[in-house]
Amino acid sequence: MADSSQKLKLGALIALVVGSMVGGGIFSLPQNMANSASAGAVLIGWAITAVGMLTLAFVFQTLANRKPELDAGVYAYAKAGFGDYMGFSSAWGYWISAWLGNVSYFVLLFSTLGYFFPIFGEGNTVAAVIGASVVLWGVHFLVLRGIHEAAFINLVTTVAKMVPLVLFIVIAAVAFKLDVFTSDFWGKGNIELGSVMDQVRNMMLVTVWVFIGIEGASVYSARAAKRSDVGKATVIGFIGVLALLVMVNVLSLGIMSQPELAGLKNPSMAGVLEHVVGHWGAVLIGVGLVVSLAGALLSWTLLCAEILFAGARDHTMPNFLKKENANKVPVNALWLTNGLIQLFLIITLFSSSTYLSLLYLATSMILVPYFWSAAYALLIGVRGESYEQDASERNKDLAIAAIATIYAIWLIYAGGIQYLLLSALLYAPGAILFAKAKREQGLAVFTNIEKVIFAGVVLGALIAAYGLYSGFLSI
Repeated sequence: MADSSQKLKLGALIALVVGSMVGGGIFSLPQNMANSASAGAVLIGWAITAVGMLTLAFVFQTLANRKPELDAGVYAYAKAGFGDYMGFSSAWGYWISAWLGNVSYFVLLFSTLGYFFPIFGEGNTVAAVIGASVVLWGVHFLVLRGIHEAAFINLVTTVAKMVPLVLFIVIAAVAFKLDVFTSDFWGKGNIELGSVMDQVRNMMLVTVWVFIGIEGASVYSARAAKRSDVGKATVIGFIGVLALLVMVNVLSLGIMSQPELAGLKNPSMAGVLEHVVGHWGAVLIGVGLVVSLAGALLSWTLLCAEILFAGARDHTMPNFLKKENANKVPVNALWLTNGLIQLFLIITLFSSSTYLSLLYLATSMILVPYFWSAAYALLIGVRGESYEQDASERNKDLAIAAIATIYAIWLIYAGGIQYLLLSALLYAPGAILFAKAKREQGLAVFTNIEKVIFAGVVLGALIAAYGLYSGFLSI
């Protein structure tokens, strides 16, 4: 493991959390939310999200402090609480979600550049894919130079992308009109939005997508200079990003009506600012988005490699994924991740609609790892593990973990059965790597309970495959 000079301090850990969460999602938030919900439903949705995600942030903080020996975050908690196969599935689902998210970032990055250079179009032209490939491998070789160096660059880009976001909030606050915000407050004038409950449910996947990365510091806990900084970074990063997201979303609803916002092209923040100050506003947001995506790509490239490496280090993933180079970078995990990103970039040339649907699928896939982390915090609270001398703290943590678990179940419900079945289609093939790792240790692949769980995953995958074939499901 890295020496003390290569360890990550609090500032770098916060930047990993913020850099992972603030990518492209916030820049498209006004349109994404208006497409699903009116102002009233948006406020309810954010209130649920604030409570749910805050409890999830507290869960990661509690687990970082109570279980310091578990130093791979999302993946390690699922394994410790619910066995090897659930641990592997968390790592596998998290990893797929992360690199699919990077594909979306590349497409959005070059779609934004297409605003200035039409040759890049919507981010899926030949020129855009070539440009994205150059950036992909540039980031790849930067990360190969060392985790510490890449984390420092991520810190710089995280600070830089805050500037246009803060400027947007200041300008939008001045331009905010209460009568615009309160007109058709519950969306009754737009029958397509459905009931308030439907609106809240439909916006939930968007809120999850913009918060993915909240566990960023937990994944890097083994590389943290101080173990206690992991929990601090998670909560500080979350609160800061929540404030940014809510202000961007709510202030936009006071500048343009819900139908106007829903009709904007993404990045829709550019359209909102252009509406207030003219063309230079769109240019400012475009530049901010390019910087933001560059930082997010770096954060997620680091996270993708780290999650595979952590799994291989304790034999849940095959041994070839734990190979490090001289700079302590998990080189094989990095090559596998970026090779698949390259493949999917090429696929976007031929199937952009499939790519967009896979983005929602990526969001859905990360819900399962979040659920197992919350459930593990609930489990150690119920058992009283590490709470022997601390009964009052145990009760508080139990309540938080219970709320986080209920919230995670709600998110899976909000995502819908379609994405749950399609997730099974991506979870099932991962068993090949799991079996390889078990065979390397000379162990049986599944326990009896895991056989039942795997059978359920395979059944879900078969239903999804049949659904895609027959047309009752679509990607």
